Amino acid sequence: MMKKHEIYKKDKWNMMTVEVQGRYIVLREISDDWGEEAHTFLSRPALMKWAQNRFPKQSFQDNEEEWERIINAFKQV
Repeated sequence: MMKKHEIYKKDKWNMMTVEVQGRYIVLREISDDWGEEAHTFLSRPALMKWAQNRFPKQSFQDNEEEWERIINAFKQV
């Protein structure tokens, strides 16, 4: 059984989904800057480490609620 999570979505060109496929966690990131990128993680801690590097809290100083929403969405995976 595969679970799919929509983490973040601005529009159809800027979004992120995470699928849990057995023991793998596959993250697809679609961006109008660099197209589609897929990342595969073997554990939730690895996914969280990536998420915290990809969304550094400092870059959300003006919008900490947005940062918390994104990080909490990753924690739900």
